[in-house]
Amino acid sequence: MAVAIKLPRMSDTMEEGTIVTWFVKIGDTVKSSEMIADVETDKATMELENFEKGEVLYLAKEGETVPVETVIAVIGKKGEDFEHLLKDSPATEKPSESSTVETSPVVESITNTPSTPNVDTLTNSSINTSGRIFASPLAKSIASEKGIDLSLVSGSGDNGRITKKDIESYVPSATSSKTAIGVESYDDVPVSQMRKTIAKRLSESKFSAPHFYLTKEIKMDAVLAARKRMNEYTENRISINDIIIKAAAVALKSHPNVNSSWLGDKIRKNHHVHIGVAVAIDDGLLVPVVRFADNKSLSQIGAEVKELATKAKNKELKPQDWEGNTFTISNLGAFGIDEFTAIVNPPDACILAVGSSKETIIVENGEMKPGHVMKVTLSCDHRAVDGVTGANFLKTFAELLEEPVRLLV
Repeated sequence: MAVAIKLPRMSDTMEEGTIVTWFVKIGDTVKSSEMIADVETDKATMELENFEKGEVLYLAKEGETVPVETVIAVIGKKGEDFEHLLKDSPATEKPSESSTVETSPVVESITNTPSTPNVDTLTNSSINTSGRIFASPLAKSIASEKGIDLSLVSGSGDNGRITKKDIESYVPSATSSKTAIGVESYDDVPVSQMRKTIAKRLSESKFSAPHFYLTKEIKMDAVLAARKRMNEYTENRISINDIIIKAAAVALKSHPNVNSSWLGDKIRKNHHVHIGVAVAIDDGLLVPVVRFADNKSLSQIGAEVKELATKAKNKELKPQDWEGNTFTISNLGAFGIDEFTAIVNPPDACILAVGSSKETIIVENGEMKPGHVMKVTLSCDHRAVDGVTGANFLKTFAELLEEPVRLLV
């Protein structure tokens, strides 16, 4: 009996997926536990495993985006009728009777070039609706010698015809001489599954969770000096971001209200610390999770973040790599951003936006001296976290960075 293979839900937030590549074609014989396709979800590109034995009778098109639970393949016996399996799956396109091999259309960006004429041309009475310029042969010859654009000349002859007199008396206007000539164009790029999910989840967060923001300036000279010494004793180089993750994790243990989630009828205060680290990739943003970050050394955190970032950029993350965060850090300091605000990443109650460490003049005890400072902004869901709660967390976080030896205690 023919069996329908439906698109499974491959992540907790997945609502639809795109068939990137089929590893089989119609007519192939497949067995259970065989990987048959790559599917792009809202998180990553993942392999689809088959659990049926038989011949491939039907395949959805490569590049097609379909909802979860849509029939994307049919496995059965050669010549077996399977049309009834597709009736309950309206999003799936039925194959033609003559189709024997699955095609693989390529998704391309569409370049559109409107045929709208230049504004100056529209106002010129010497041009008719077909775009033709009416001018005498002599007028055209003189215009060519003088380098005059006939589309900018108003004709005084019959029906706006340009004459020799019009060319000889033509004076370029300041506007005309500075008008840039070009063609309007744009690209329509299909929205990826990841970008759709980012848009949906962050829109829900921004418009449903009442955000407020707390910004603090932190002295970074002690951290910079400590990092330099640490890297003299480890093969896995420690970054400032690794130290920030560790400091945030330790501070969260002292402030469990910040390490919480709003669940509607209750607030969940997490005793464990799982920190999501925002990683930028070509399609958008992924947030792999460093679990139990408070119990890990700086070297362990550094190695794990590097591994997760590589997997994210290669779209190799598994669900266990991105689920379960209790707090999130987004660091744009490496891109030269001084400070910014971030949108809370559900189900977290807070997210920390980290800017760059900059050399500046610091005033201490009435004296000015050079030093490094970094600005961080804590975005809070006011339903779960109050201003004083967030401020106390930032105070502890700053103290840990300004005295990094405390991270080793």
